[in-house]
Amino acid sequence: MQQDALKITVIGAGHGGKSMAAEMAVRGFPVTLFNRTEASIEAIKLRGGIEIITEDGVGAFGPLVGATSDLGEALADARLVMVVIPASGHRDIALGAAPYLRDDQVVVLNPGRTGGALEFTAGLTHAGCTARPIICEAETFLFAARSMGPAQARIFRTKYSVPLAAMPTTRTAEAVALVQQVYPQFIPAKSVLHTSLNNMGAIFHPALTLLNAGWIERTGGDFEFYMDGVTPSTAKVLEALDRERVTVASAVGIRAQTAEEWLSRAYNAEGGSLHEAMHANQGYAGIKAPPQLRHRYIFEDVPCSLVPIAEFGHQYGVETVTMHAMVRLASIVHGKDYWREGRTMERLGIKGMSVQELHRYVDTGER
Repeated sequence: MQQDALKITVIGAGHGGKSMAAEMAVRGFPVTLFNRTEASIEAIKLRGGIEIITEDGVGAFGPLVGATSDLGEALADARLVMVVIPASGHRDIALGAAPYLRDDQVVVLNPGRTGGALEFTAGLTHAGCTARPIICEAETFLFAARSMGPAQARIFRTKYSVPLAAMPTTRTAEAVALVQQVYPQFIPAKSVLHTSLNNMGAIFHPALTLLNAGWIERTGGDFEFYMDGVTPSTAKVLEALDRERVTVASAVGIRAQTAEEWLSRAYNAEGGSLHEAMHANQGYAGIKAPPQLRHRYIFEDVPCSLVPIAEFGHQYGVETVTMHAMVRLASIVHGKDYWREGRTMERLGIKGMSVQELHRYVDTGER
């Protein structure tokens, strides 16, 4: 392990957190893993690290500096903090981390979904945090990855590039320079509005899960989520959601990329339609469907992706009929009111702002 290497803490020991922690550790970075549930990291602590299979099929062992359920301990030495948990937990992490964060730290939400950096910043303010770390959000997660056991993970595909933005935008260059020491795939985005409204999880995850609900419950997710679950008809619903997202972004003054453009950039996958482009993406091959409907593709992506995009639409005069339908269906299936629990404009700290005021706040941090 490199003695002078950048010290990193990964928050979250799920699919993405274990994969990212192990991958960085294999390359010699000193990595500490945090998970709030001690039982989820017991095997990792006993092994002293995580076994990882990379996308080329090579196995390796990533030794960790430590694994802990104590957030203060996890953050103590870190310069870079990679938050890799469902976005529905971002506010809780902000509230819990507020007493321990420092000015010299960079916190990256992997990914932020929609409004992640805004919500995290609002959470720190609410908790009375006096430090000023750089809070960033990634547009998407760097890897297509899965946990393969209590101390094992697999990376199926690494994206070619992932836009990253800081809140405020004036600190993006500084944050990207640090993150690129570990992952050069991260590139600067124009602002957190761009990363938030180019959120492809909002398009690909909840609707595809809900539209395949019967198949998921019948088989326990024993089919390929994208290769089998994306049919010509389900792809049409995804296209309708995508049109609404792009229109909302336009109302906020942003030119958002379409889902097809994103697939081309992130995976070099192209086709004559969204259906064809998704099937051309070999990075999706082998990824199984969720084993049940109580899954982050709904409990994360509905309140933290669809709800805030629709809320942006409501605040700035865009109808989002398809998104409303998906949120309503998800609320029925889970017996929750995701409109009430989701990222509202008030929860993001931007309720009532004009487009000009919103951009000034995002770019400078000034209201």
